[in-house]
Amino acid sequence: MKKDFPTIQTSRLLLRQFDERDLGKVFQGLSDPEVIKYYGVYFNTLEEAKKQIKWFADLENDETGIWWAICSLDNSTFYGAVGLYYLDKELHKAEIGFWLIPDYWRKGIISESVLLALQYGFQKMDLRRIEAETETENIRSINLLKKLHFVYAGTKKDCEIKYGMHISVDLYAIEC
Repeated sequence: MKKDFPTIQTSRLLLRQFDERDLGKVFQGLSDPEVIKYYGVYFNTLEEAKKQIKWFADLENDETGIWWAICSLDNSTFYGAVGLYYLDKELHKAEIGFWLIPDYWRKGIISESVLLALQYGFQKMDLRRIEAETETENIRSINLLKKLHFVYAGTKKDCEIKYGMHISVDLYAIEC
């Protein structure tokens, strides 16, 4: 765990470093069919979910990104995750990703968390551009990105295979 990890608070949310106590909730979220429908990672066991928490920590250690656990302000409820990754220091850009346990959808939690991550990226990481990739059918994420002033930058047609089928991915970006 990184000692100088940046914790972010608002009047209702706490964005903090992941730790082992989050394992069950990470598994809950990334094994839920509604969450993983448009997310590139899913787990069938707790043991597999440990890889995700390790990946979060490895990003921090090699300085290629940062992921926060999204929690209630008192840290009693885990909601999901938001992160900046694929950090390119030369180009001053990164990609943003996020997911939320369905019980907390449509409460403004992910919008608030993404805004916090964007602010951190632009102000503290010296980023000039933050990109988001989303499956073309993921209307909820697309609407969120548009609401937060991301601009559509194009579609990569049939660029990935998921569940044995080709899928297209839309690219959105925001610049400071």
